[in-house]
Amino acid sequence: MKLCLIFLMAIAPLLSSAAESREYVILLHGLCRSGRSMIRMGQSLTQAGYQVLNMEYPSRSATIDKLSDDAIGRAVADCEKQGAVKINFVTHSMGGILVRSYLSRHTIPNLGRVVMLGPPNQGSEVVDRIGSTWWFRLINGPAGNELGTGPDSVPNKLGPANFCAGIIAGDRSINWINSWLFIKGPNDGKLSVEKTKLAGMTDHIVIHSTHPLLMRNRTVIKQTVHFLKTGSFEKGQKAVVT
Repeated sequence: MKLCLIFLMAIAPLLSSAAESREYVILLHGLCRSGRSMIRMGQSLTQAGYQVLNMEYPSRSATIDKLSDDAIGRAVADCEKQGAVKINFVTHSMGGILVRSYLSRHTIPNLGRVVMLGPPNQGSEVVDRIGSTWWFRLINGPAGNELGTGPDSVPNKLGPANFCAGIIAGDRSINWINSWLFIKGPNDGKLSVEKTKLAGMTDHIVIHSTHPLLMRNRTVIKQTVHFLKTGSFEKGQKAVVT
């Protein structure tokens, strides 16, 4: 009996580690980006004990609904095939709208938490102003034009969050033209802090970072891990600009 007890105590950490390793995080990059932009985030999540699936998808090739069905449907199937006990998401920009689109039409029984970095949850003011130009449509494809702030835009038709959502907004801009001409209030150069908010969200925090670099910011990464583990952000933490 004593020998059995010692054996169980010895393997308990291994069993715990094995169970933790079956908790997955799906990473989804933003519009006109690639999985390379999420590499640093993925490495940090792996170090935190998660299995990470960094999804590549052709963000300029189709509508938001089509992109979400193709990319997320494939990712979820891969996670389930590998025995995932929980599936979380970490998204940048439009990647968050893909998750909202997918979850409005599909159920993931073992869904965990979702962290959105700079998501246009109420659309982007920049799309309102220049989305109708030929060069914007050429660069951003069908999905780009769906991200306006009007009531008929995709983000505003998806409804409130029906999942555990933590949102990180940036308030540092290096795109002064957008910030000066198109966006009111604190913003990250692509959209205002206010437009990142979502009805039904679990938590929201603002970090002093630009939109393109949110996923590489050390404070953002630390807050992302904290939310995935606890369901809330760590308030009062000093931001590190990277």
